Amino acid sequence: MSDIVITGLGLVTPFGRGVRPYWNGLLEGRSVLAPAPDFGAPSYRGEPVGRVPRADEASPRTPGAARTPRKSGYARVATAEALRAAGLSAVPRDALVVLAGQAPACPAHQPSDATGEASQAGAVTADLDEFFGPGPVETMGPDLARDRVVHLSHACATAAFAVDFARAALRAGLAPVAVVAGSSVLNRYEYASMSVVRAVSPAAARPFDVGRAGVSIGEGAGAVVLETARHARARGRAADLVVAGAACGVAGGKAASDTGLITACMRDALDDAAVDRVDLVHAHATGTVQGDAAELAALEAVAGGRDPLPVSSHKGAIGHLLHASGVPALAAAALSLRTGIVPPTPGLGTPEHTDRVLLPTAPLSVPTARVAAVNSFGFGGNNATLVLRHN
Repeated sequence: MSDIVITGLGLVTPFGRGVRPYWNGLLEGRSVLAPAPDFGAPSYRGEPVGRVPRADEASPRTPGAARTPRKSGYARVATAEALRAAGLSAVPRDALVVLAGQAPACPAHQPSDATGEASQAGAVTADLDEFFGPGPVETMGPDLARDRVVHLSHACATAAFAVDFARAALRAGLAPVAVVAGSSVLNRYEYASMSVVRAVSPAAARPFDVGRAGVSIGEGAGAVVLETARHARARGRAADLVVAGAACGVAGGKAASDTGLITACMRDALDDAAVDRVDLVHAHATGTVQGDAAELAALEAVAGGRDPLPVSSHKGAIGHLLHASGVPALAAAALSLRTGIVPPTPGLGTPEHTDRVLLPTAPLSVPTARVAAVNSFGFGGNNATLVLRHN
């Protein structure tokens, strides 16, 4: 069975458009989390958030053309970068497309003239545009074959579930190429859902720090192009990043902070990859007290070898991209394997004490690293771990 490889990655983050600005920001240990005075959600109280720079808005607006929601626009920009990296001019018509988001895009709601509340209804419609999606037409274009699109929603593990779904489809010969794309933008509904469970931090998120107090919400998008190694080599593309293992499960009713479930998920992914140890981990690590502690305990349980296991997280830099958060996590792990460097976790000042896990506060050289794990955990027991191997 041919390996499934990553041939393209694309991002839009609060660092701007592109994988490179994101990676440079992580290596520098920078955080771009800050209050957003123009974010008018009722539950927003001025907490730091990760905003995509308005100079990097997803796509120019053509006068008279239908408005593209930012959620779909960001996904389109990230997908275009991933396709360029993969050497593709467009999404192939026989490709599988997996969209990771809150829910499928819904038709625009029509304000009722009879109620005299057209402006209020219009505002609600605009808010829903920031909540639903991304939509396939706005993201991939009108030439996309409709029967080749799958939409997945698995809370904050959605993007990882989508990569595993695409991997299985490619292995089964259902498509020669798969494109996974997801996005998230600040909106009143998701912000309220995080606020009501008291997950939002009043200060910028500090994953794995002893003083952490919660999540900072971010926005952006990510895309991944996957194909079999045989297909990639036939096109003359590099096939050095293998999605070697995956484990995805839904344990209904369980929170994301269940150490036993997280440990089992990671071990299942390592077993699927046929490896007995991992060289580095890009953690889910959102900055919550309970969630980070549970993941850290799981990491200690699976850490092997004599040296502590290097672990980092991007969420102190750009915030938590919710359904799409697995793509920047995957990109960070992939670049760590390619460059031999584990970036620090922005916001991490005083790491939790651990004997078997290393939480670097500066870039760490790992020149011999070949295997990386990427964790994504969500409410409702949506847990996923992907394992990358660098050939």
